[in-house]
Amino acid sequence: MPVVWSDPSSHWRQERRRSNRYGPTRSTGAKGRPPDNAAAEGFFGRMKTESVYPGHWEERTRDEVLALVGDCIRWHDHERIKRSLGWMRPVQCRHSQGTAA
Repeated sequence: MPVVWSDPSSHWRQERRRSNRYGPTRSTGAKGRPPDNAAAEGFFGRMKTESVYPGHWEERTRDEVLALVGDCIRWHDHERIKRSLGWMRPVQCRHSQGTAA
C-alpha cells in the first residue's frame, strides 16, 4: 500500500477524503510541529528543485514529471550516501537492520 505524506494544512480535509476514497495510507506530521515536517519538506523541496524545476516543468507531460519523480526517489533511496546512516545508502541501512522490504 502506498504511503502519502501530507501536511495538515487548509487542504488537509480534501486530501483525507481523497486518501480514504483511493486507498493510500497517510503519514502526517503534527500541525505546527516543524521538526515533524522538516524531513518531508526538505525532501520534496530538493526533489522539485533538482528534478522538476530545471527543465521547464510546465512544458512536461504528467508522465514525464512522474518519471522524474520516480528517478529522484530511486536515487534518494538507492544511491545517496548519508553520514547520519554511517555513510550508507538508506536501502543499505534498512537491509542492515533487517527492516527492508
